[in-house]
Amino acid sequence: MVTKDATVAELTEGFRSSNAALLTEYRGLTVAQLKQLRTQIREHATFSVVKNTLTKIAANNAGISSFDDELAGPSAIAFVHGDTVAVAKALRDFSKANPLLVVKSGYFDGAPLSADEVNRLADLESREVLLAKAAGAMKATLTRAAYVVNAPLSKAVRTVDALRDKQEQAA
Repeated sequence: MVTKDATVAELTEGFRSSNAALLTEYRGLTVAQLKQLRTQIREHATFSVVKNTLTKIAANNAGISSFDDELAGPSAIAFVHGDTVAVAKALRDFSKANPLLVVKSGYFDGAPLSADEVNRLADLESREVLLAKAAGAMKATLTRAAYVVNAPLSKAVRTVDALRDKQEQAA
C-alpha cells in the first residue's frame, strides 16, 4: 500500500522534473477513455489521476501555488516531459471528442497558465515545424547575403567585359 507521504513525494518530483503540468477534470470519463488519452500523450507526458489534497501539498512543496483554487472535483494532471505543445494539442483534441475532459489550468516554464492560455499553447505549431521554419528563414537570409556579396563582383566582371568588348571593337 502506498502511503500518503510517498504519494506526495512522487507528485512533488513530478512537478519538479516536468517541463509543464496541465491540470484537468475528468468527471464522467470511463476507464477506457482515460486509457486512450494516456496512450495518446505517452510519448511526451504521463497522465495521473490525483487526490486534490495531496496534489496541493505536492505542488506547494514544488513552489507552485497556482493550482490551489483549481483542485476541486475529480482531477488528473499531465506531467509533461517532452513537447508541451503536443500534449496541449492532444488534450484539446481529446476534449473536443470527449467534452467531459476539461482542461482547468497549467504550469509551464515557471509561470501559471489559465485554461485559455493552455488552449493558445495548443494552437502553436509543433517544435519540429517551428525549427523547420527557423532553418528556412536562416537559409533564405544566407542566400540573400551571398547575393549581396556577389552582386558587386559580378557587376565589376560585366563592366570589365563590356570595356574589353568596346576596346576590341575600336581596334
